[in-house]
Formats: sequence, C-alpha cells, structure tokens
Amino acid sequence: MTSGPVGTPEGAAASEAGPPADGASASYRQGSIDLLGLVAYGELSAFERLAEDASTSPTLADKVQMAAMASGEFTHFQLVSTRLAELGADVMDAMAPFRSPFDTFHRQTAPRSWLEGLVKTFVGDGFAADFYREVAAYVDAETRAVVHTVLANEAQSDYIVARVRAGIEDDPAIAGRLALWGRRLVGEALSQAQRVAADRDHLTDLLAGTVDRPGMDLAAISRMFSRLVEEHTVRMAQLGLAS
Repeated sequence: MTSGPVGTPEGAAASEAGPPADGASASYRQGSIDLLGLVAYGELSAFERLAEDASTSPTLADKVQMAAMASGEFTHFQLVSTRLAELGADVMDAMAPFRSPFDTFHRQTAPRSWLEGLVKTFVGDGFAADFYREVAAYVDAETRAVVHTVLANEAQSDYIVARVRAGIEDDPAIAGRLALWGRRLVGEALSQAQRVAADRDHLTDLLAGTVDRPGMDLAAISRMFSRLVEEHTVRMAQLGLAS
C-alpha cells in the first residue's frame, strides 16, 4: 500500500515505446517478471502481516478494518499472479528470489506495538510501492497498469493516518518513538531497494534501458532514490511525525 502517487519517474515516456527488439527481449521480459515477482511477494507478505496485526487490534472496528485490508492485499496478489501467467511465468518461481531478502527485512523490522505495525504498513510498504512505480515506468502498459492498480490503496492510507494521529493525540509521548521507528524503517527499506536493484541483473537492465528503449543513467538512478526519500518525508508529515 502507499500514501499516493509519486511524481512522474524520469524516462517514463520511454515506457510507451513497446517491447524492445529481439536482442534485448529476453532480458526485458525477465525484468518485467522480476518486478511482478517483487510486487507479488510484497502483497503476500502484507496480507500475512495485516492478518496478524488484526489479532492485536485495540477495538473490534479496528479488527474488521485490518481484516479487510488483509483481504485486499490477497486480492492484489491474485491480480499479479494472473498477469504473470499471461506472461507465461509461474508466480511461485517469480517470487522465489525475493523471499529471503523480504523475510529478513520483516524480521529486522518487527513492530513492538499495534501502532508501530500501522506505521510500518504506511511508511515501509509505501516506500516499496514508490520504488515499484519507478521501475514500472519501464515495462509494457499492461504490466504497468497491474502494478499501479495493486498499489493504489488510498482508503487504507486514510485509515492509518487517522488512527496514528489519534494515537499520538491520546499519548503525545509516543510521537518521538514512532518518528524514530519511521526513520529506521526507511533506512532499512532504502537499503533493501538498493540491494534488489543491484542484485537482479534483469531489473538493472530494465532501468538502464536498451538501444530502442532509453532508461536511466547512474545520475538518474541516484535522483530516483532521492525522490523515494522525499516521498517518505511527505508520508511522515501526513502521520504527524518528524522525518
């Protein structure tokens, strides 16, 4: 989930050019599958975490809301699975390279309270969603539409913002702790995004572009990560927390 759309990624217009020539088509296709595998495992992980967080919700209304959010994430997972099948790829195979880094990230950022769990969903998942959108600028229109559809969760964002702000109003002392938590989350998320971009050659190729499909140079990739951090700052402000 995410707090809202980011600005148009650099090189987004190049994504309208269609698939690359035969010489680059295999790498391009695998890059698209890698992106969808990332999104699929992210949605599956979000489903698991939200379902678990529902069990510790402070009110029955919160429990219902969290369960509904979890259900929505699983529906998104199914949408991505369908798109992968259309590309001739199996969702289990596509997710496999990302299971270990994702699970490690979630172990290292296990929330200690229900509110910390909400902040993690809003800040951590929001950062990841912004990264996926940036990469999606370089895939075909059908794949890009699926990515944007599964990442559009404005209603969830409104709920989380309202509940975190209410929690801070009830206990102002927790604001500092939640702000530190948010900063830790974005640091971990930024490191994970950079590792994924570096470790998956086909994703790197997707961002770098092809002869007939311009991509990003190193400076543009650096600016992309700067944009991700800027969006995090906006997201923290929405929660009423210092970034």
